[in-house]
Amino acid sequence: MNIFEAVLLAVSLSMDAFAVALCKGLAIKKINFKKCLIVGIWFGSFQAIMPLTGFLLGSTFAEKITAFSHWIAFILLAIIGANMIKESFEKDEKTLDDSLGIKTMLIMAIATSIDALAAGVSMAFTEFNPPWFVYLTFILIGIITMSLSAIGVKIGNIFGTKFKSKAEFVGGLVLILLGLKTLLEGLGILK
Repeated sequence: MNIFEAVLLAVSLSMDAFAVALCKGLAIKKINFKKCLIVGIWFGSFQAIMPLTGFLLGSTFAEKITAFSHWIAFILLAIIGANMIKESFEKDEKTLDDSLGIKTMLIMAIATSIDALAAGVSMAFTEFNPPWFVYLTFILIGIITMSLSAIGVKIGNIFGTKFKSKAEFVGGLVLILLGLKTLLEGLGILK
């Protein structure tokens, strides 16, 4: 994985958080920098921690399933991406309150980062050169998610949920394409 792919992965994984941040921004009556930052920190932190957790879990079992790792990465990313695309077409909007309390934010941060956990598992089967680059990827995921979520709150406050479905669709499509690339590399079709 290179820096471009890491940024692309980070942006794709952040689309769920961005979409929820848009909705949160719609619910917040008086928006300010502090509220945008709170949402960004919650989402960014969980988006960084969850793939690290998935990576550590996947690394534990990597030796046992190396021969199938490209298939596992492809299947996980394809499922996550397909689910995001499916959600982009759903019309029923969840109503969000304007609370930024611990309970509300914790639930939303976990819900928006479940796909990052699965992506982290698939990252255990991805080649990183140099090996420490995987940890830089987790940091990028957190920073990009934090930034996009903070911006999403502001945009949501101004424009509403107009961009929610488009963001989820694009994020899902990119994850499927990254999974396909991993599969093709694992099969020796792409170098």
